[in-house]
Amino acid sequence: MYYNIVKGFLFLQIVFFIFATSVFSQQTSYIRPDITDKWKEYRKQVKADSNKKMVELQSAIPGMVYDLRYATSNNFMHRLMYPSKTRFTFLRLVAVKALQNAQSKLHEMGLGLKVFDAYRPYAVTEKFWELVHDERYVANPARGSGHNRGTSVDLTIFNLNSGLELDMGTGFDNFTDTAHHSFTDLPESVLQNRLLLKSTMEQNGFKALETEWWHYSLPQSSQYELLNLGFKKLKRKL
Repeated sequence: MYYNIVKGFLFLQIVFFIFATSVFSQQTSYIRPDITDKWKEYRKQVKADSNKKMVELQSAIPGMVYDLRYATSNNFMHRLMYPSKTRFTFLRLVAVKALQNAQSKLHEMGLGLKVFDAYRPYAVTEKFWELVHDERYVANPARGSGHNRGTSVDLTIFNLNSGLELDMGTGFDNFTDTAHHSFTDLPESVLQNRLLLKSTMEQNGFKALETEWWHYSLPQSSQYELLNLGFKKLKRKL
């Protein structure tokens, strides 16, 4: 009798394990989309459409400031996601032109843009997905991210005189409702700062992501390929 009970209990454990493993696999597995990971392939794409050129932001936009969080451990992964000596970042040419206009507008008010992240190799998006399975905050690798396409940027506004960031209510990569644009239980000054960033970016062709006050993308980004090229490769001359 005792043996049969134990045997039945073990059988239930095995069934539960198989079920749980199956569910987890369904949540985490995905079909890898087409990725551009060869320099020659990227050059061919740019030759066919110059707007697909990846441009280093500081080289094209005067006064652009970086705080590249994924080149440090100061991020939600708590570890380096980019090479530690990464000191540059990129966007597609069309996105850089739009960001130039946004920066110029803010400079007229004594303000500037600080970038936390822009282009992100596809392999890094896969690592993010391993930890966070929530498409409100992390892109599903099955579709990739605007960051992988060079059309999304994470950023904030800072004061040119003091160098201090405007208060946006939360820090970068805050995965709570407080970081949502629709969250309004915040001081009026914070709401106005968020509105300034949003209106400036949207007036220059970007679209906001509801769940992250810092994230902006160009619409119709699917026309740009997902890239998995290293930062040093993108620094090469075409």
